[in-house]
Amino acid sequence: MALLLIYFVALFVLSRWTSRRANNDTFFRGERRSPWYMVAFGMVGASISGVTFVSVPGMVLTQDMAYLQLCLGFIIGYVVVAFVLLPVYYKLNLTSIYTYLGDRLGQRSYLSGAGFFLLSKMIGTAVKFYVACLIVQQFVMDSLGVPFVVTVSAMVLLIWLYSHRGGVRTLVFTDSLQTLCLFSALLLIIWMVIQRMDLSIADAISAVAADERSRIFFTDDWMSPLNFWKQLLSGAFIVVVMTGLDQDMMQKNLTCRTLSEAQRNMCCYGVAFVPANLLFLTLGILLAQLFSSQGMSLPAQGDMLLPMFVQTSGSTAVLALFTLGVVAASFSSADSALTALTTSYCIDIRQRTADERLRRRVHATMCLLLVACILVIRAVGSSSLIDAIYTIVSYTYGPLLGLFAFGLFTRRRVHDRLVPYICISSPLLCWLLSVICASTSGYRFGYELLLLNGLLTFLGLWALSAKQPSEWKKDSI
Repeated sequence: MALLLIYFVALFVLSRWTSRRANNDTFFRGERRSPWYMVAFGMVGASISGVTFVSVPGMVLTQDMAYLQLCLGFIIGYVVVAFVLLPVYYKLNLTSIYTYLGDRLGQRSYLSGAGFFLLSKMIGTAVKFYVACLIVQQFVMDSLGVPFVVTVSAMVLLIWLYSHRGGVRTLVFTDSLQTLCLFSALLLIIWMVIQRMDLSIADAISAVAADERSRIFFTDDWMSPLNFWKQLLSGAFIVVVMTGLDQDMMQKNLTCRTLSEAQRNMCCYGVAFVPANLLFLTLGILLAQLFSSQGMSLPAQGDMLLPMFVQTSGSTAVLALFTLGVVAASFSSADSALTALTTSYCIDIRQRTADERLRRRVHATMCLLLVACILVIRAVGSSSLIDAIYTIVSYTYGPLLGLFAFGLFTRRRVHDRLVPYICISSPLLCWLLSVICASTSGYRFGYELLLLNGLLTFLGLWALSAKQPSEWKKDSI
């Protein structure tokens, strides 16, 4: 508890310092003065989230280190975002990236893109933040007799308190602090596991490399969702959608001073994602070996591997580090998501950028909606949380992929009034196809569902479009 208090005090000190003389430009754009290296470091923590902290170590129980295939695909995606999408956003001087859809395709296309983002980001953020709330409830609040609804409300209130004034400018600095806390906690937990196994660091590396669960590449079964080429391609498109077409992730990138700095930030951040996830997977293998050496059964659900170690270790230090890591990762993800949701609603839906009173009301409303969504998830329940997030992404971000691809890579004029129907039909058709394939051939879609969803949206837009007049000139990419 004392460690969390110190952590929150540090957040509020940073918030106080960065939110002086804050206005809407500070909240939405950070006044375009953010140091690129700080943005890159903070975005690692914002991308990882509490779900990664809990779920990724346990992935080794069911799919070895196959997740790194997806992470290698991420690097390709970050290159595409850096050198295809960022130049467009900087050239048009965008605050909300969905403004591009209005300029290129029309008002209904614009609102469709922003609407899918608002829906996707709220659900995804609720799933991610739910993890942190569960951890704090189980390891801290239950012993104090505090109900779950109070825990959720208090944690979201803390985010609102330190982010409601400075917005994205504050988050650039607080996310860096939270990333530092996250990786400090992770490395110290790995060190404690190695110590319990009575190994040196070199011995631990050798033990992980020799473990059958350290297999990374799966190229032998085309039907498997773990197939290397499926994972690589899916990883690239997931990044293009979840970063390049996501107001949350791009908003901090767009606070860099210049395009070249933003590109440098994106490439450094993208490369860092592979070793970061390698650490989580390494922790998973070490925990599995530790439990086996002690004659303990491994949990049925991978998500419980790290929490099981925390519960059975009997160490206050392990508990404190685990709680700090999950909270830091989750707060870093949730605070930027709430800021992006507020930005998108004010700019894209209400189209009022200068109204500070509206921005404050919307930010508070988004916080309340997040609390409500988390309580619904609590009632419904979830299995593998990280798979749940990527499934949500596949269905709700697919239309965004199709819209941006059509706008950037064609010269055709879409029938704007029909776009919302296409964007809604594509996910429904994807779901129907996935059910039919599973029941008839046994093939189950993995993350490639996102590609199919985007392709169906693109084809639907193409089928209901016309050639653009010859005098029209598309913005250069």
